[in-house]
Amino acid sequence: MIKRIKYTVHGDVQGVNFRSFTQSKASSYGLTGWVKNTSSGQVEGEAQGDDEAIQKLLKVLESGPPAATVSEVEKSEVEPKEGESSFDTK
Repeated sequence: MIKRIKYTVHGDVQGVNFRSFTQSKASSYGLTGWVKNTSSGQVEGEAQGDDEAIQKLLKVLESGPPAATVSEVEKSEVEPKEGESSFDTK
């Protein structure tokens, strides 16, 4: 079953290649969606795919790339979207 989550990653997560890390991991897991920096210093996005792939992504978001320090990952389920074909960095 396809599901979609919205996530926000808190901590030292900007300027450490977090978006490209997330895009690479999500794409390798077959997920679609997007990731972007927020004006308040977090990284947020949405990911869509099967539950196993979503769980894999959430696990790697908890640590992030080597230069990141993640303090919290907030997540919630949202409605799946039609027509997405890739995972993009915004």
